[in-house]
Parts: sequence; C-alpha cells; structure tokens
Amino acid sequence: MAKSSKNIKNTQSRYKLLIGGFLLIVVVSSAIIYLAEDTLSNFSNTEAEYVVVEEDTEKTENGIHKRTGFIEDTGMREVITNCTSCHSAKLVTQNRMSKEEWIATIRWMQKTQNLWNLGENEDVIVDYLAKNYGPIEKGRREGLKDIEWYPLN
Repeated sequence: MAKSSKNIKNTQSRYKLLIGGFLLIVVVSSAIIYLAEDTLSNFSNTEAEYVVVEEDTEKTENGIHKRTGFIEDTGMREVITNCTSCHSAKLVTQNRMSKEEWIATIRWMQKTQNLWNLGENEDVIVDYLAKNYGPIEKGRREGLKDIEWYPLN
C-alpha cells in the first residue's frame, strides 16, 4: 500500500511538472508573438527611404547595347522589345543561326512557348539576327610559322 501511494505522489508530481512546463511554453510563445507583432507593426508604420539609381538603360558603347549586349544595328529595338520580354538577351547572343534557322526557332517558340505573332516586325527581327548572330565559319587555326623547334631529350 505504501508503494501504491508513493507511485500516486510521483505521478502527481510528474503531472504538475508537465502542466507547469506546458504553461511556461504558452507564456513564452505568447510573449514572442506579442513582440514579433509589435516589431512588424513598427515596420509598417515607418516610411522607407528608397535610393533611385538612374542609369541610362538604352546606352550603347562601342556599338554594343550596354543592358542587353546586342550589337547596335537596324532591328535591335524590335529584338529587345520582342525577345527580351520572355528571356535573357544572352539566350539570343549565344546562338548563331542562319535566317532559316532563326525563322524555324521563332515558329517553334510560337508553337510551344506562346510567342505572339510578330507581324511586320518578324522580317526586321530575323534580318537583324541573321546579320549579327549568323553562323560563323569555324575551322582550324592557321598553321604555326617561323617557329624554331628544338629536339626533346
């Protein structure tokens, strides 16, 4: 019997400890929520200062449009307007295609990527792309000349 009452007292003390721990968690959580809410309301009441950096986004240097990297030429504005609204200019400049390949790419984008009908701009865009980002003839470098070779030992 003594053992039974001791077990009951141990259980009661554990229960009180558990309840006390739970209450402590509730109090601490409430305090954190209160402080966080107060801090967030302070942020919403303050006016933020914004620094506006004015940069000429349409500037070109040495025949290259600074913002996009496109070669300055007839049709560049149409390419910027119609191409860079969906993807990076780098996606254009890294490619080298013929006029037919650029047209096929445009048709693919219209069919699968929801590219709109370019209308009269299509010829201007394709001409610009084929002229400035057409295929480059690549071959082996020219052979070395006037080299003094030495024997390996």
